[in-house]
Amino acid sequence: MKILVIEDEQGLRENITNYLNVDGNICESCSALNPALQKLSDYDYDCVLLDIGLPDGEGFDVLEYLRTNQKNEGVLIISARNSLEDKLKGLDVGADDYLTKPFHLAELKARLMAVYRRKALNTNNKLIFNEIAIDVQGRTVEVNEIAIILTRKEYDMLLYFIANKGKVISKNAIAEHLWGDEMDMHDNFDFIYTHVKNLRRKLLDAGGKDYLTSIYGIGYKFIG
Repeated sequence: MKILVIEDEQGLRENITNYLNVDGNICESCSALNPALQKLSDYDYDCVLLDIGLPDGEGFDVLEYLRTNQKNEGVLIISARNSLEDKLKGLDVGADDYLTKPFHLAELKARLMAVYRRKALNTNNKLIFNEIAIDVQGRTVEVNEIAIILTRKEYDMLLYFIANKGKVISKNAIAEHLWGDEMDMHDNFDFIYTHVKNLRRKLLDAGGKDYLTSIYGIGYKFIG
Protein backbone atom coordinates (compact mmCIF):
# COMPACT_ATOMS: atom_id res chain seq x y z
CA MET A 1 0.00 0.00 0.00
CA LYS A 2 1.30 3.47 -0.89
CA ILE A 3 0.53 6.01 1.81
CA LEU A 4 1.00 9.76 2.15
CA VAL A 5 1.30 10.99 5.73
CA ILE A 6 0.49 14.71 6.09
CA GLU A 7 1.42 15.66 9.65
CA ASP A 8 3.33 18.69 10.93
CA GLU A 9 4.47 17.12 14.22
CA GLN A 10 7.81 15.57 13.32
CA GLY A 11 7.94 12.95 16.06
CA LEU A 12 4.48 11.62 15.34
CA ARG A 13 5.07 11.73 11.58
CA GLU A 14 8.24 9.65 11.91
CA ASN A 15 6.62 7.19 14.32
CA ILE A 16 3.73 6.60 11.93
CA THR A 17 5.90 6.12 8.85
CA ASN A 18 8.32 3.80 10.66
CA TYR A 19 5.46 1.74 12.07
CA LEU A 20 3.64 1.34 8.74
CA ASN A 21 6.83 0.65 6.78
CA VAL A 22 7.42 -2.51 8.82
CA ASP A 23 4.63 -4.26 6.89
CA GLY A 24 6.16 -3.40 3.53
CA ASN A 25 4.05 -0.31 2.85
CA ILE A 26 5.55 2.62 0.98
CA CYS A 27 5.13 5.72 3.14
CA GLU A 28 5.88 9.23 1.97
CA SER A 29 5.35 12.21 4.22
CA CYS A 30 5.20 15.99 4.36
CA SER A 31 4.58 18.53 7.08
CA ALA A 32 2.56 21.24 5.36
CA LEU A 33 -0.35 21.82 3.01
CA ASN A 34 1.43 23.08 -0.12
CA PRO A 35 3.97 20.22 -0.35
CA ALA A 36 1.09 17.81 0.21
CA LEU A 37 -0.91 19.25 -2.68
CA GLN A 38 2.17 19.04 -4.89
CA LYS A 39 2.70 15.37 -4.04
CA LEU A 40 -0.95 14.59 -4.70
CA SER A 41 -0.65 16.37 -8.03
CA ASP A 42 2.44 14.39 -9.04
CA TYR A 43 1.58 10.92 -7.67
CA ASP A 44 -1.28 8.59 -6.84
CA TYR A 45 -1.62 7.03 -3.39
CA ASP A 46 -3.80 4.31 -1.93
CA CYS A 47 -4.45 6.20 1.29
CA VAL A 48 -3.75 9.57 2.89
CA LEU A 49 -3.31 10.17 6.62
CA LEU A 50 -4.30 13.79 7.08
CA ASP A 51 -3.83 16.21 9.97
CA ILE A 52 -6.29 19.07 9.44
CA GLY A 53 -4.27 21.60 11.46
CA LEU A 54 -1.29 22.44 9.23
CA PRO A 55 1.11 25.40 9.53
CA ASP A 56 0.25 26.87 6.11
CA GLY A 57 -3.44 26.06 5.87
CA GLU A 58 -6.31 23.72 6.66
CA GLY A 59 -6.09 20.03 5.87
CA PHE A 60 -9.67 20.29 4.64
CA ASP A 61 -8.18 21.86 1.50
CA VAL A 62 -6.60 18.49 0.71
CA LEU A 63 -10.04 16.91 0.72
CA GLU A 64 -11.35 19.65 -1.57
CA TYR A 65 -8.42 19.09 -3.91
CA LEU A 66 -9.03 15.35 -4.09
CA ARG A 67 -12.71 15.82 -4.76
CA THR A 68 -12.22 18.58 -7.36
CA ASN A 69 -9.65 16.55 -9.25
CA GLN A 70 -11.62 13.31 -8.93
CA LYS A 71 -8.76 11.48 -7.25
CA ASN A 72 -9.56 8.25 -5.49
CA GLU A 73 -7.27 8.16 -2.43
CA GLY A 74 -8.80 6.94 0.79
CA VAL A 75 -8.45 9.53 3.56
CA LEU A 76 -8.14 8.99 7.31
CA ILE A 77 -8.09 12.25 9.26
CA ILE A 78 -5.84 12.26 12.34
CA SER A 79 -6.44 15.32 14.47
CA ALA A 80 -6.33 16.69 18.01
CA ARG A 81 -9.64 18.40 17.27
CA ASN A 82 -12.38 16.25 18.69
CA SER A 83 -15.40 18.47 18.18
CA LEU A 84 -18.41 16.98 16.43
CA GLU A 85 -18.39 19.93 14.02
CA ASP A 86 -14.87 19.13 12.77
CA LYS A 87 -15.66 15.43 12.45
CA LEU A 88 -18.84 16.06 10.47
CA LYS A 89 -17.10 18.60 8.26
CA GLY A 90 -14.25 16.20 7.48
CA LEU A 91 -16.59 13.36 6.62
CA ASP A 92 -18.86 15.66 4.64
CA VAL A 93 -16.07 16.89 2.35
CA GLY A 94 -14.76 13.44 1.59
CA ALA A 95 -12.81 11.84 4.46
CA ASP A 96 -13.44 8.13 5.00
CA ASP A 97 -12.73 8.08 8.74
CA TYR A 98 -11.67 10.39 11.58
CA LEU A 99 -9.30 9.40 14.39
CA THR A 100 -8.72 11.72 17.32
CA LYS A 101 -5.26 12.18 18.85
CA PRO A 102 -3.77 10.68 20.90
CA PHE A 103 -4.21 7.19 19.47
CA HIS A 104 -2.45 3.84 19.49
CA LEU A 105 -0.56 3.03 16.30
CA ALA A 106 -2.25 -0.38 16.17
CA GLU A 107 -5.65 1.30 16.02
CA LEU A 108 -4.39 3.69 13.36
CA LYS A 109 -3.28 0.76 11.20
CA ALA A 110 -6.57 -1.09 11.71
CA ARG A 111 -8.56 2.01 10.71
CA LEU A 112 -6.27 2.59 7.73
CA MET A 113 -6.68 -0.98 6.50
CA ALA A 114 -10.46 -0.67 6.81
CA VAL A 115 -10.38 2.49 4.67
CA TYR A 116 -8.12 0.78 2.14
CA ARG A 117 -10.34 -2.28 1.87
CA ARG A 118 -13.42 -0.16 1.27
CA LYS A 119 -11.65 1.85 -1.41
CA ALA A 120 -10.10 -1.22 -3.04
CA LEU A 121 -13.48 -2.85 -3.52
CA ASN A 122 -15.48 -1.93 -6.55
CA THR A 123 -18.80 -0.19 -6.12
CA ASN A 124 -20.96 -3.31 -6.14
CA ASN A 125 -19.31 -4.52 -2.92
CA LYS A 126 -17.62 -7.41 -4.70
CA LEU A 127 -13.91 -8.03 -4.64
CA ILE A 128 -12.70 -10.17 -7.53
CA PHE A 129 -9.22 -11.67 -7.42
CA ASN A 130 -8.68 -14.13 -10.26
CA GLU A 131 -10.94 -17.10 -9.45
CA ILE A 132 -11.81 -15.78 -5.97
CA ALA A 133 -14.99 -13.68 -5.60
CA ILE A 134 -15.75 -12.05 -2.25
CA ASP A 135 -19.12 -10.48 -1.48
CA VAL A 136 -18.03 -8.03 1.19
CA GLN A 137 -21.51 -7.02 2.26
CA GLY A 138 -22.67 -10.61 2.59
CA ARG A 139 -19.26 -11.84 3.85
CA THR A 140 -19.37 -14.79 1.45
CA VAL A 141 -16.60 -16.27 -0.70
CA GLU A 142 -16.71 -18.23 -3.94
CA VAL A 143 -13.83 -19.95 -5.73
CA ASN A 144 -14.53 -20.85 -9.35
CA GLU A 145 -18.19 -20.08 -8.55
CA ILE A 146 -18.14 -22.66 -5.76
CA ALA A 147 -19.16 -21.30 -2.37
CA ILE A 148 -16.71 -22.04 0.43
CA ILE A 149 -17.39 -21.73 4.13
CA LEU A 150 -14.81 -19.71 6.06
CA THR A 151 -14.67 -18.89 9.73
CA ARG A 152 -14.68 -15.20 10.62
CA LYS A 153 -10.92 -15.18 11.13
CA GLU A 154 -10.27 -17.06 7.89
CA TYR A 155 -12.45 -14.56 6.02
CA ASP A 156 -10.70 -11.56 7.59
CA MET A 157 -7.33 -13.16 6.91
CA LEU A 158 -8.18 -13.70 3.22
CA LEU A 159 -9.15 -10.03 2.84
CA TYR A 160 -5.99 -8.94 4.63
CA PHE A 161 -3.79 -11.10 2.40
CA ILE A 162 -5.44 -9.90 -0.81
CA ALA A 163 -5.17 -6.26 0.31
CA ASN A 164 -1.43 -6.84 0.84
CA LYS A 165 -0.78 -9.21 -2.04
CA GLY A 166 2.85 -9.51 -3.04
CA LYS A 167 4.13 -8.29 0.33
CA VAL A 168 5.80 -10.31 3.05
CA ILE A 169 3.59 -10.00 6.13
CA SER A 170 5.06 -10.86 9.50
CA LYS A 171 3.24 -13.18 11.87
CA ASN A 172 3.20 -10.37 14.40
CA ALA A 173 1.47 -8.04 11.91
CA ILE A 174 -1.15 -10.69 11.11
CA ALA A 175 -1.81 -11.33 14.79
CA GLU A 176 -2.01 -7.65 15.64
CA HIS A 177 -4.32 -6.84 12.74
CA LEU A 178 -6.72 -9.74 13.18
CA TRP A 179 -6.60 -10.39 16.91
CA GLY A 180 -5.63 -7.02 18.42
CA ASP A 181 -5.29 -7.23 22.19
CA GLU A 182 -6.33 -10.89 22.12
CA MET A 183 -2.91 -11.80 20.71
CA ASP A 184 -1.47 -11.31 24.21
CA MET A 185 -3.38 -14.42 25.30
CA HIS A 186 -1.20 -16.63 23.09
CA ASP A 187 2.28 -17.84 23.94
CA ASN A 188 3.31 -18.24 20.29
CA PHE A 189 2.01 -17.83 16.75
CA ASP A 190 0.97 -21.47 16.18
CA PHE A 191 -2.65 -20.33 16.01
CA ILE A 192 -1.82 -18.29 12.88
CA TYR A 193 -0.33 -21.35 11.18
CA THR A 194 -3.54 -23.28 11.87
CA HIS A 195 -5.74 -20.58 10.34
CA VAL A 196 -3.47 -20.22 7.30
CA LYS A 197 -3.41 -24.00 6.78
CA ASN A 198 -7.21 -24.21 6.93
CA LEU A 199 -7.68 -21.23 4.62
CA ARG A 200 -5.22 -22.68 2.08
CA ARG A 201 -6.93 -26.09 2.19
CA LYS A 202 -10.38 -24.62 1.58
CA LEU A 203 -9.16 -22.56 -1.38
CA LEU A 204 -7.39 -25.56 -2.91
CA ASP A 205 -10.34 -27.91 -2.34
CA ALA A 206 -12.50 -25.55 -4.42
CA GLY A 207 -9.97 -25.60 -7.27
CA GLY A 208 -8.18 -22.37 -6.36
CA LYS A 209 -4.49 -21.75 -6.87
CA ASP A 210 -2.06 -21.95 -3.97
CA TYR A 211 -1.36 -18.26 -3.43
CA LEU A 212 -0.04 -18.55 0.13
CA THR A 213 3.69 -18.92 0.58
CA SER A 214 5.42 -19.35 3.93
CA ILE A 215 8.46 -17.11 4.44
CA TYR A 216 10.67 -18.97 6.88
CA GLY A 217 11.16 -17.20 10.18
CA ILE A 218 9.08 -14.18 9.16
CA GLY A 219 5.54 -14.87 8.06
CA TYR A 220 3.61 -15.25 4.81
CA LYS A 221 3.21 -13.81 1.35
CA PHE A 222 0.06 -13.90 -0.76
CA ILE A 223 1.37 -14.06 -4.31
CA GLY A 224 -0.75 -11.99 -6.68
